[in-house]
Amino acid sequence: MKKKRNIRMKSKHMIILMTILCISMAAGAFATGISGDSARTVVGYVIVPFEQGINTIGNWLLSVQDNFQNVKKLAEENATLKTQVEELTVQNNELTQNQKDLTRLRELYNLDQEYSQYPKIMAEVIAKDPGNWYHTFTIDKGRDDGVNVNSNVLAGAGLVGIVTEVGSNWAAVRSIIDDDSNVSAQISETEDPCIVTGNLELIDSGKVEFSQLQSPEGKVSIGDRVVTSHISDRFVKGLLIGYISEIKQDSNNLTYNGYLVPAADFQHLQKVLVITDLKENPREEDQNAQ
Repeated sequence: MKKKRNIRMKSKHMIILMTILCISMAAGAFATGISGDSARTVVGYVIVPFEQGINTIGNWLLSVQDNFQNVKKLAEENATLKTQVEELTVQNNELTQNQKDLTRLRELYNLDQEYSQYPKIMAEVIAKDPGNWYHTFTIDKGRDDGVNVNSNVLAGAGLVGIVTEVGSNWAAVRSIIDDDSNVSAQISETEDPCIVTGNLELIDSGKVEFSQLQSPEGKVSIGDRVVTSHISDRFVKGLLIGYISEIKQDSNNLTYNGYLVPAADFQHLQKVLVITDLKENPREEDQNAQ
């Protein structure tokens, strides 16, 4: 069985065919002597509808072309807008990061001014132990830069920790929230002594523990500043540790314990200041209270 052929005729071919037909009919009319009225009748029934059809098709083709051009133009505009959005997103991210960096640098500058009596260098945090908190981490400055074991480390608004190991161009830091950290401290307003103890479970609630506070009842208040003590073996005096948030009396009715809010953000450390001067005459054998 033979397949039927689909005959497709292009518009230009149809126009040519109809033109030839019109010329033939006109020539036939003159040759046979068809009257003008008859010729006009033939033209009215054949040519006019044909021209109307051609006009309709032409208008439709123009409409299709216009729509295609509009779609193409919209696609180009959409691509341009998408590129602009991507560029603006990149710029916004850069501005946000620059703002964060500026904030950190401003904090370090304020720290440098606050403790201007101590020489310092700035360092970048380049590694940390696993976990959410910077309880032990590594910085990119070492012995060649004046960093030594027991150098004090600052960030945010105060004390971060102390250098425990040092290489030529790196140093390991143990922060005050580490479980092995104990800092001899005092209440800034009253100079009453206490011990600040690290606790990684406790820092999840944003707190650091203090104990062995010796103070007459009512003398220490919520919001008081806790700083490093002048009797500390490894920490220079007067570095802000945090602010008292809770306080309660021990069972012996002689001392107090409680919690403080740390001055540094131990979850987002990137830049720190290292005090290059060491506390005079540190006693290496004392590991319980630094």
